[in-house]
Amino acid sequence: QVQLVESGGGLVQAGGSLRLSCAASGNIFSINAMGWYRQAPGSQRELVADITGRGYRNYADSVKGRFTISRDNANNTVYLQMNSLKPEDTDVYYCNALDVSGRRYWGQGTQVTVSS
Repeated sequence: QVQLVESGGGLVQAGGSLRLSCAASGNIFSINAMGWYRQAPGSQRELVADITGRGYRNYADSVKGRFTISRDNANNTVYLQMNSLKPEDTDVYYCNALDVSGRRYWGQGTQVTVSS
């Protein structure tokens, strides 16, 4: 089992920045990739960015050039630096971990609200 705890969401004006953090605990040695997804009410959860254990990064087109994902393997933490935020980035953001068997784990979600 892997547990994920997110922090760092909040309210920010358009053009501002936020940094999300996600700390993993439990069977951390089974984790391969970690990432961030977001979901609006009534919509499907969508990938924002993810990063493998070797540091390969993948971003949704809508956040390329504005968001940066990073991973601190020593502290089992993944970060999402979000710059130039737009009102359409408003969502609940979920941390995700994918283990070597293909099982996914989710955090509880953190609200990000960008005002215009």
